[in-house]
Amino acid sequence: MRACIQRVSRAQVVVGGEVCGQIGLGMVVLLGVARDDTAADAQRLAEKIAGLRIFEDASGKMNLALAEVGGAMLVVSQFTLLGDCRRGRRPDFFAAASPEMAEPLYRVFVEAVAGQGLSVATGRFREYMQVELVNDGPVTILLDSRELTAPRRS
Repeated sequence: MRACIQRVSRAQVVVGGEVCGQIGLGMVVLLGVARDDTAADAQRLAEKIAGLRIFEDASGKMNLALAEVGGAMLVVSQFTLLGDCRRGRRPDFFAAASPEMAEPLYRVFVEAVAGQGLSVATGRFREYMQVELVNDGPVTILLDSRELTAPRRS
């Protein structure tokens, strides 16, 4: 799984002119599911993202997690995060999971975040969406579930 996390002051997803997910202070997580991802990957990534200390404390230092600032998470499925542009000019999406495989894992991720007591809004899977957000900072973090088990650098 790949995730693009953006710290936001507000965000919403619009489908067909209708707002289907909306948050104030929090994170927008664009989530791409890969062919070889598992429910364990979704759980691990959800826990990692929910615990990211990317919100400022009283000293202005990024030291607080989402729950500590009373924020919410907006999760939007985005298979294009798995696009491979190494050859040619048109992305190859071979690494992306099929919709039938991706949707259940997307749901596992959302449920894992909600299971931590966080407020979660979503887009609509396999729909054309317009994502509107105000990136606060700006702060943008990229995570790949395969890298979460890598040893730390000294």
